[in-house]
Amino acid sequence: MQKVVFSILVDNTSGVLSRIAGLFSRRGYNIDSLTVGVTADPRYSRATIVTRGDNIILEQIEKQLNKLEDVVDIKRLEPGLSVTRELMLIKVLCNENNRQNIISIANIFRAKIVDVSIESLIIELVGSQTKLEAFLRMLKGVEILELARTGLTGLSRGTFDVKMYGEDGELIDYDFTQE
Repeated sequence: MQKVVFSILVDNTSGVLSRIAGLFSRRGYNIDSLTVGVTADPRYSRATIVTRGDNIILEQIEKQLNKLEDVVDIKRLEPGLSVTRELMLIKVLCNENNRQNIISIANIFRAKIVDVSIESLIIELVGSQTKLEAFLRMLKGVEILELARTGLTGLSRGTFDVKMYGEDGELIDYDFTQE
């Protein structure tokens, strides 16, 4: 089984997320993470879906997504050819004995302390999923009170597969290689 990250440009209309999730649900496919947000053009939203399967299942998922009326564009975010990130907020129990150790670990990972109380810290960390997992391993022995993760989001590198759409919804053919 391999993991794939799909970046899907969709019409920014109500019910789109329900139709995408329904497609996965009806066919028994699992979604590891799903993030959706409006793009620079408010007519469109970008959904980033992480899923797993063999090549046949992943090709089927891509074909079924392409059939959805609201889907404008779909691409796989390939490792090395894309940038992906995830945000994690983690609330840990701390006291005067372990507070400095936790802060030191957070600094090593370039995490931010976003809330401090007498008995806890909330730490914000942005990075690859492997970075977030490594951070959690380093906190072994620290009691985690709460944890929230956004799920993966990302974009392909460079300009070779950027698609722009005009006011009428037609694809604009930009040649980013010319100056």
